[in-house]
Amino acid sequence: MRRVMLGAVALAAGIWGCGGKSSGSDAGNTGGSTGAVPQSGGGGAGGPTGNATVSGVIHFTGTAPTNPKIDMSQESACAGKYTSPPTDPQYVVKDGKLGNVFVYVDSGVPNGAKYSAAAADTIDQNGCLYHPRIFGAVVGEDIVIKNSDNVLHNIKAVPKVNRGFNISQPSAGMTSKRTFASPEVMVPLECNVHGWMHAYVGVLPHPFFATSGEDGSFSIKNLPAGTYTIKAWHEKLGTQQTTVTVGAGETKTADFTFSGPKA
Repeated sequence: MRRVMLGAVALAAGIWGCGGKSSGSDAGNTGGSTGAVPQSGGGGAGGPTGNATVSGVIHFTGTAPTNPKIDMSQESACAGKYTSPPTDPQYVVKDGKLGNVFVYVDSGVPNGAKYSAAAADTIDQNGCLYHPRIFGAVVGEDIVIKNSDNVLHNIKAVPKVNRGFNISQPSAGMTSKRTFASPEVMVPLECNVHGWMHAYVGVLPHPFFATSGEDGSFSIKNLPAGTYTIKAWHEKLGTQQTTVTVGAGETKTADFTFSGPKA
């Protein structure tokens, strides 16, 4: 996967699709899927880069809500990929660490810097869940939308800034490509056929972003020396931010702590 991890779509009709790139799907005989696929930031072509790094860990305090169980009894092709009842991975919490947090540079990139799109990201529909669930893409970057399930999927992007799309993929092996033309954090993705399927993509004008893994860790590399506002976004717990100054060749730490929702 090309950027820090912090998050699937397809086409068969002549509308639009959705996407993201990951190290692979975590669906299958896993007894359930976390949906937390790390994505490392700092790749991409063009634009000023450097050798500075901002890394950290996303901590979680309190009690994580129980992820909702998913009834896949009507989709045997998907249900058969799990050894225990699947859940909707809204909260990926392990040993006090929080996965699936999108971490990105909100400000501080050199004025006027232009970054071209890098290699395509892939978002997969596998086990009737999106893989990755949370991911980032550079403006103009190809997002490959893949269907690994032998069932009908319909991916719908619901942006506020970019153009929305709605694509059907009725069979396994189908792929399509889409791009987003403007920065937007975050763009929700959903499936009109399976209401529990959700993913989110952060679209940025630069490649300095990441998604936290199950261990809560993230890393944004290849930054020019400078002072940056770093934001961390979670789909249920909102956004936090901090400011980091990093010199050439330095690695600075930016940890975040999210708390469970109040009862």
